[in-house]
Amino acid sequence: MREEHARLLMPVYVPTLLLAFGQGLMIPILPIYAKQFGGSYALAGFVVAAAWIGTTLSDLPTGMLLPRMGYRRSMVVGAGLFALATVALGLARVTPELIGFRFVAGVGTSLWGLSRHAYIAQAVPSESRGRAISTFGGINRLGTFAGPAAGGLIGQHFGLGIAMIVAGVLAGVATIIAGIFIHDEVRSVHPAGHRLDFGVLREAVAGNHRDVVAAGAGQIFGQMVRAGRQLVIPLFGSYALGLDPAQVGEIVSASSLIDVLLFMPAGYVMDRWGRKAASVPSFAIMGVGMALVPLATGFWSLLLAVLLVGVGNGMGAGTMMTLGADLAPPGRIGEFLGIWRLIGDSGQAIAPLAVGAVADVIGLSLTAAAVGGLGLIAAAIIGVFVRETRWSQGQRPEAVIGDANLVVPTVPEVHPPPS
Repeated sequence: MREEHARLLMPVYVPTLLLAFGQGLMIPILPIYAKQFGGSYALAGFVVAAAWIGTTLSDLPTGMLLPRMGYRRSMVVGAGLFALATVALGLARVTPELIGFRFVAGVGTSLWGLSRHAYIAQAVPSESRGRAISTFGGINRLGTFAGPAAGGLIGQHFGLGIAMIVAGVLAGVATIIAGIFIHDEVRSVHPAGHRLDFGVLREAVAGNHRDVVAAGAGQIFGQMVRAGRQLVIPLFGSYALGLDPAQVGEIVSASSLIDVLLFMPAGYVMDRWGRKAASVPSFAIMGVGMALVPLATGFWSLLLAVLLVGVGNGMGAGTMMTLGADLAPPGRIGEFLGIWRLIGDSGQAIAPLAVGAVADVIGLSLTAAAVGGLGLIAAAIIGVFVRETRWSQGQRPEAVIGDANLVVPTVPEVHPPPS
């Protein structure tokens, strides 16, 4: 096992696997569970989006507060909030409870996700960052590979709410592990008071305006595809094709298996040929796969379309996280990643709301095709307007997160391979 992976195993990778498995449990059944409360696609979209809204509203303050809170506190509080809110979700009785609990879970996801991302960015040198972050993304995918099939079976035989409770319990176990194994605390370099420093906004775009804006726009559209598929595929399978929760879970798990198989190649491609070499094909293939969903007539044809979506998503494992770490101003990774996650999570918050509302008007088939178009737009923006950030990494000074003693060493200059 590589040294960087060994260092991250218990603090990050194991808790991530547990949380991802729990989140995977909910993927095929949450839209169906929510729709049972109100009967409309818009409501299902709102419930799915509520977590992303909570995450989006929390990302910026979380990024600013991370240097003061430290990794351990951020991870424990974040995972704990997600655990409690998800257990409560399974016990909900009325629609406002669904929305409120999902919102709280989203706040926890922001704390947990950003602290993990910043920890990885600080813990490994930039020449290994693509592999380390893609491994992190791959572990997320490993959890979501097994989770949907298990969630579908639990929902089919024991009730959809029970699957939510199981997901919350797994998050509780992840909270305990993080509390035990995370010891690196990030101390503030601004000891006077707790005022949030928004200067990172100016630093991020200084001399880098086009890349930050274009990459942010590409990430929004890309994350809209990723979030939109998690609503469209379960609803299309259940209500357009008449599949049961177990069958929907099998389809989602099969797609996630492709993700798992591709996350290591994705990291290699990012570190060898560049971030765009992975991200542009990723979003393009996802777009084509989603455009094929409306042509499905049963289990097997839907499975084939969703497998293609999985190929695209797997090729993009960790690409947006790595790009965000590349674009971060030196010494301000934690703060910038809060902004970067805010950008991406806004896309994930918008997508379920839009998908649910549009599906009520034009139907699931046309909505799925529209989601596919978003993938093609994301690929075009990143391919045309975003520079390749891989080759500039060796020229960057060390990256510090809130403490001069926590330094990622500068590495020798790296040039692109000869053509």
